Amino acid sequence: MENAVKTTSRGKIILSQLANGVIGGMMIGIGGCVSLSCDNKYLGAFLFSLGLFAIVQFGFGLYTGKVGYIPLRKPAYLLECLFTLIGNAVGTLIDALLLRSSRIAPAIIEKASASVETKLSDGVLSSFILAVFCGMLMFLAVDNARLSRGEGGHIEKALGVVMCVMVFILCGFNHCIADMFYIFLTGKIAFAGVYLPVVIIGNSVGGVLIPLIKMLTDKPFSRQ
Repeated sequence: MENAVKTTSRGKIILSQLANGVIGGMMIGIGGCVSLSCDNKYLGAFLFSLGLFAIVQFGFGLYTGKVGYIPLRKPAYLLECLFTLIGNAVGTLIDALLLRSSRIAPAIIEKASASVETKLSDGVLSSFILAVFCGMLMFLAVDNARLSRGEGGHIEKALGVVMCVMVFILCGFNHCIADMFYIFLTGKIAFAGVYLPVVIIGNSVGGVLIPLIKMLTDKPFSRQ
């Protein structure tokens, strides 16, 4: 009986992690959609940040926001990151499939195709490096939001999210979840077999880099 209860409880936790990941992926997809819909790249980068802001504000799941905390958590946390990643992929796929059936599809697919072609034709090392920098920014954005949850921290939270997202977009850094959305939207899934794993690894390395370095200093991150 006790084992059955534990199994049921674990199943609910996994389902919750997947569901939060799906919503998180859909938020990133919406951010990607509005970015593609803007002719001005600066405005597009700014509005893209809505996706991450919604995630940190409402507690949705995002792989690149969770992976940085791996050095600070128990080994079981790796499974939470994995389920979140799967959920994110499903969420971006849902967005892409729905948008491909909408009237705005031709315009956003045309713009996404140019970006996807550039990314998929890039070298492995370059893709990895650009993903590492993005992973660092995503950790900074999410951890800043965590630290800004106290009273009076709303401006700092919003500013941290917007600045980190705008920087990674304008610099052309690689974000695995956003790239999933663009790849699903353009239908070039078959060509992403090497690119996506490289970017996922790069985002992961970048995400854990700052916490690992801070653990070696006299001011390590809080384990809360």
